[in-house]
Amino acid sequence: MKVLLLSAYDAGSHKRWRHGLVDAIPEWDWTVLSLPPRYFSWRIRGNSLSWSRGEEVATICQHWDLVVATSMTDLSALRGLVPEIATVPTAVYFHENQFAYPRTKDAFQSVEPQLLNIYTALCGDLLLFNSEFNRRSLLEGARRLLKRFPDCVPQGICEEIAGKSRVLPVPLEDSLFPEDAVGRRSEQGPLVFSWAARWEYDKGPDRLLQILEGLEDRGVDFRLNLLGESFRNSPEEFEKIRQRFAARLQSVGYQASAGAYRQILGGSHVFLSTAYHEFQGLAVMEACALGCSPVVPDEQAYPDYYPSACRYASVDEAVTILSRLAMSLKEGRALPEVDMSPLRWELLAPRYRQAFEDAVSAG
Repeated sequence: MKVLLLSAYDAGSHKRWRHGLVDAIPEWDWTVLSLPPRYFSWRIRGNSLSWSRGEEVATICQHWDLVVATSMTDLSALRGLVPEIATVPTAVYFHENQFAYPRTKDAFQSVEPQLLNIYTALCGDLLLFNSEFNRRSLLEGARRLLKRFPDCVPQGICEEIAGKSRVLPVPLEDSLFPEDAVGRRSEQGPLVFSWAARWEYDKGPDRLLQILEGLEDRGVDFRLNLLGESFRNSPEEFEKIRQRFAARLQSVGYQASAGAYRQILGGSHVFLSTAYHEFQGLAVMEACALGCSPVVPDEQAYPDYYPSACRYASVDEAVTILSRLAMSLKEGRALPEVDMSPLRWELLAPRYRQAFEDAVSAG
């Protein structure tokens, strides 16, 4: 099988997924084209132009049995500009969709990214989503957007998209499931929990600060690993946390080494998410694979993967769950764990292979 893999906005989870996919099906002949994850608005609208009229066009014009593209790819425009791939069976992987992102009050509300999601979904022969939340929110968002059209709206668009979509998560690396513990998780002492994400507003720094304040008010003894990449315009809550909870902080900031990052998780009792949007949440899954107990919002993709006992609907509930876990640790009781082994590449690779083979056969 000769496969062209297109990653139009090659952000971290996209890169992680495509590397894992190529490694998981080594008997296929893969060619990968990717574009850097920057200048978002330009990239998602311009990737078809970059590829169809750039130096990669000679590669794209080759004979392919299958094209696999991420949802950031402007697939309908690319197939129009490069007719050689117009009839090649195509699978689209949706790491996210543009309908479920929280918006800041100052953000420009363009419908262009959302329309591109619809065009690409209609153009693909097979649509894969990393969670049911992702699939459902795209269909619901597309339905709302289409109702805003003043006229000339064809019927059955969402039904067409739904009919060729299925859920298949981004798998976890097999190396995340070691026989021996990666870190040295203490069975005594304060509750150690990690938080890891981009230091941006959509990851809930305001919610994190309120949870920390709630734990302090209840007299809970805890330590925090505040991990992730910061930026010049990162929300002010992060600096407040660094100042007000300095005595509680263990590791802070981006960990350049994957090994060092996993050691920190392996030494944590809990992984906390405060994100306002998450389409799968690889960071939480990775932490669970390493033995952390998850505490996550009762929204977005989290109900797809975590039991209700691990989910909170408010800041106060999050504080209550963490306080309960701290008490369990103090009393020597085991903390709850979520088994992530069914999501490892070794088990999901055959499902990917079969889905792609079915798309080629149908084409």
